[in-house]
Amino acid sequence: MSEGGPQELRQGFDTDGGSAYHCAPMLTSQLPSRVEPYKLAARHERLEGLVALDGLKRLAEEAGVQTGDCQVTLDFTIDAQGRHEIRGFLEAQLRLGCRRCLVPMAQAVTSEFLLGMVTDEALAGELPASHEPVLVKNEQLDLLTVVEDELILSLPQVVYHDEADCFVPAHQLVSKADDDGSAEAPAAADNPFAVLSALKGKK
Repeated sequence: MSEGGPQELRQGFDTDGGSAYHCAPMLTSQLPSRVEPYKLAARHERLEGLVALDGLKRLAEEAGVQTGDCQVTLDFTIDAQGRHEIRGFLEAQLRLGCRRCLVPMAQAVTSEFLLGMVTDEALAGELPASHEPVLVKNEQLDLLTVVEDELILSLPQVVYHDEADCFVPAHQLVSKADDDGSAEAPAAADNPFAVLSALKGKK
């Protein structure tokens, strides 16, 4: 979501002309759960690490229980206007339910984001549109909450298997009303997939 130029995006990274965030080595250590972000920004620190997906309860409510890790890179900086900010990138492999058959399918989720630190919610309105506000309380920031928020914001609205891979029989992918020219969909009460989807949403 950053609107900065290529040089801005490469700040703090060793690159040879490629994407700043995609050149990071494979991560093996866990991202710290809490940090003092203003101190990190003053030192222009970078944090890299993993976040276990099975510990993110709100993500599970939105997308089902996940396994594996999310890889995260965070650069803490102060911009030319004196704003304390976090430039970040994350990527994860999630299992999301196909809209047609509800069977989970692999889906890569990535997010590049720019956060502006504020100590009061009222200050969030002073940030430019390019920055998402992140509230810092008592000089502490919960990084797991930040990562979970960005993952949820990055979820696709719907995902579908390719028709050849979908668990809905091929003949059901064509409307039953084709013969009479009507494109009217079956009522939700008569559609078992719609019922299952509704039940899943209530978990």
